[in-house]
Amino acid sequence: MKVKRRIVQINEELCDGCGICVPACAEGAIQVVEGKARLMAERYCDGLGACLGECPKGALEVVEREAEEFDEEAVEEHLKTVRTWEEQPAMACGCPSSQIQSFEPGKSCEQANQPHQQHSPMGSALTHWPIQIRLVPPNAPFLKGADLLVVADCSALAYPEIHRDFLEGRAVLMGCPKFDDASLYVERFKEIFEKADVKSVTVLSMEVPCCQGLPMMVRKGMELSSKSIPLEQVVISTRGEVLRRARLVA
Repeated sequence: MKVKRRIVQINEELCDGCGICVPACAEGAIQVVEGKARLMAERYCDGLGACLGECPKGALEVVEREAEEFDEEAVEEHLKTVRTWEEQPAMACGCPSSQIQSFEPGKSCEQANQPHQQHSPMGSALTHWPIQIRLVPPNAPFLKGADLLVVADCSALAYPEIHRDFLEGRAVLMGCPKFDDASLYVERFKEIFEKADVKSVTVLSMEVPCCQGLPMMVRKGMELSSKSIPLEQVVISTRGEVLRRARLVA
């Protein structure tokens, strides 16, 4: 049933899909779909506008119009659905995408005995699997007491020396802040910070606007976990250069 009430409206021309508004909506009414923030359903939005102040582009406003009534029970069911990924155990069949693995990177003497690979002279510094934010459980052993590297997908390809300059000695999590579910990322970071006793966090993101949501998601997760962990953002240009490094306040 539709009634005249207050509801959030999103200006898609102004929205750049950064996803910062997503974790600000406790009802999970907003998601980034095809690069734009959108209301998943009118009945999920309570019209209070808690998300408005989070938008750096001013793309959100509260308007009064005909809309479906706010449905608290539907919101509860919706939130259960979006969290179904939580702490799934590794599959007994050992599926490579979900099975937890820890391993040592190649030692220098081992590398010397390997055929020369022009594209990767130092070998891989990766010490674990999986690496996707959605797939790594908060209690994964390689997260315990780790220096954490959170990488936006594109930066791993843009920056050619990522293994040498950033990955070595760190546990890595990778994802896309534009196309993935920001609320799931925030919840996952919150749980990791609560359980893993992480020592430090470095966020590697691209200079493009849609990538700036990633450090915000990390900060929000840290805030929700009531933890204070050293946090640094490194911004990479589309030409593969380090543009700036900044210490962030959680």
